[in-house]
Amino acid sequence: MKKVLVSGLIAGIILFIVSYGGLFLAINFIPELFIVYNNPLFNSDGSRDVLFYLHAFIISFALSWFWERFKPLFEGPFALRGLEFGCVYAIVALLPVMWITFSSLDITIVMVLSWFFYGLFQAVVAGLVFAKINP
Repeated sequence: MKKVLVSGLIAGIILFIVSYGGLFLAINFIPELFIVYNNPLFNSDGSRDVLFYLHAFIISFALSWFWERFKPLFEGPFALRGLEFGCVYAIVALLPVMWITFSSLDITIVMVLSWFFYGLFQAVVAGLVFAKINP
């Protein structure tokens, strides 16, 4: 359990930095992607903002548990293991969630694809961290 918590915390810190650094860069270099967020659907009163910032840690701890449970199935060098882990997560969890999200909300396919690839990226980064520190 200690390995799950420690690797989850380390991955959470790395994902927090990479995610919010990437968000800053994306807003500055491809702002047209973020224009669609000027929609009442995405405006909050600020009372739940902390939940948004905790996302990197929530996903990291969940993926850390998933890694601990299924890591014997991922073989090869750590980079390949991390990539495969991220792809498995994307197919098993992200694809169905993105499908139902797109089918039930009035959002664009570009938005859903950006969320999918962002989640895939997060899972691969977390997988690389787990494969390196918790083989």
